[in-house]
Amino acid sequence: MLTLRKTILGIIGVSSVFAANPGAALAPLGAGIIVIGAAVGIGMFASAAANAIARQPEAAKDISGAVNLPLFLLEGVAIIALVVCILAVVG
Repeated sequence: MLTLRKTILGIIGVSSVFAANPGAALAPLGAGIIVIGAAVGIGMFASAAANAIARQPEAAKDISGAVNLPLFLLEGVAIIALVVCILAVVG
């Protein structure tokens, strides 16, 4: 019974935070979508690079170099988007 009381009081406290800042309610959902999108994008880049290297093994060094920049940019966009979601909750 005590655990149920703590859970209910915790939910009431969290709901008051969401009422004061409506952006805080959707920020975790946005963060999840961002992480999933970044993971899919990075997976697609890695898959394309693996296929290209399998077709032309002698060009592996060039292909790896060409793939690194877009991967870093994609990861940076995901990190910036997560920071925006965190700021929506905090600010």
